[in-house]
Amino acid sequence: MKLVVAIIQPTKLKAVQSALEKAGVTRMTACDSLGFARQRGQSPLYRGMEYKSQLLRKVSLEIAVNDDFVEKTIDVICAAAKTGPDGNIGDGKIFVLPMAETVDLSGNIRGPEAV
Repeated sequence: MKLVVAIIQPTKLKAVQSALEKAGVTRMTACDSLGFARQRGQSPLYRGMEYKSQLLRKVSLEIAVNDDFVEKTIDVICAAAKTGPDGNIGDGKIFVLPMAETVDLSGNIRGPEAV
């Protein structure tokens, strides 16, 4: 079992969600998040004054998958979250973490069946 954490552009959330659903991944958690990396923030204008915003809005997806769905999940997110044919700086990142245990609270099911 793995936990796939994907940080994506907010405008790509619907596309990623639809693509994951078509691929058979039907459970995920989405959270608003702020971050910065190579984009170095942005300099918007507010009432004629420029101000530096170093944290940009992103969406963090947490998806628990069994081992046989990991590569499929990553491929689907990569395809759906890119802006442009080759992607751009700021499109996001994907992290894959091991999960030691999963427990479904409603049925008291443990292990891969709980995912």
